[in-house]
Amino acid sequence: MSRLLVYDDEPQVRRLLRSGFEREGHEVVVVHEGEAALERLARGGLDLLVLEVGTPGCRGTDVIRRVREWSDVPVIVLSMPQGLDHKVGLLRAGADDFVEKPFAMEELSARAHAVLRRCEPSAHSGVLTFHDELEVDLSRRLVLLGGNVLHLTPTEYRLLEVLARNAKKLLTQEHLLQRVWGPGYANEREYLRTYVGQLRAKLGDRASQPRWIATEPRVGYRWLVEPDVPHHASAM
Repeated sequence: MSRLLVYDDEPQVRRLLRSGFEREGHEVVVVHEGEAALERLARGGLDLLVLEVGTPGCRGTDVIRRVREWSDVPVIVLSMPQGLDHKVGLLRAGADDFVEKPFAMEELSARAHAVLRRCEPSAHSGVLTFHDELEVDLSRRLVLLGGNVLHLTPTEYRLLEVLARNAKKLLTQEHLLQRVWGPGYANEREYLRTYVGQLRAKLGDRASQPRWIATEPRVGYRWLVEPDVPHHASAM
C-alpha cells in the first residue's frame, strides 16, 4: 500500500481521486490548499503527490520547485490543456508525469502505478564508477559526483541507471521511454528530451560537447563512458 497526497480545490475531483485510489488499495490524504500540501509533505511518509495546478493562487511550477528544494517525492500534475510550453515547464520544474483534465481515473491510476514502480528498490547490486568521479550505487539508488551526493528525482535516477548500465550502447527513444516511464509512454518524446536535459544539467554535461550522454539525432541516446571496474549488475 502506498500513501498518496492529493491536492485539488474541486470537491468532486477530490472525492473522485480519493475513492479511485482507495479502491486500488492506496491510503489517500486530501488537501485543498497549496500551503497545506507543502506542510503535509514536510512531515514525510508520503509516496506520491498528485497536484492540480489550475487552482486559484497555485503557480504549479513554483509549488513543484519548492517541493524539489527538499523532497524527491514523485509528482503527477493534473492540469487543463495549456499547450506544450506549459507541460514542458512543469516537467522541467520537477514533475514526473502530466495528466490533462478531464481525465479517466483508469489512466491516472495506471500512471500513478508507473511512477511508483520507478521508486521501487532496484533488483541490481554493485557500484558503477566512471572516471573515478561519478558513482552510481545500484542497490542504494545513490549517486555521487565528485564525492558529493547528486540529488535526483526518481525519474532522473531511473534514466541515469538505464543509460549507465548500458554504456556505449545506442538506446532508442522508444526503448528509453518504455524502460523508464513504462509501456504506455512510447510516444512521449518530450518527456525524454526534457529529462535528458535535466540530467545533463545536474551532471555538468553539455549536448554540444557531451562527456556523459550523447544524442543520436532522431534515434536516441548513448552513455559514452565504460565503468572503471567490473561490477555485479546484470545486463538488461
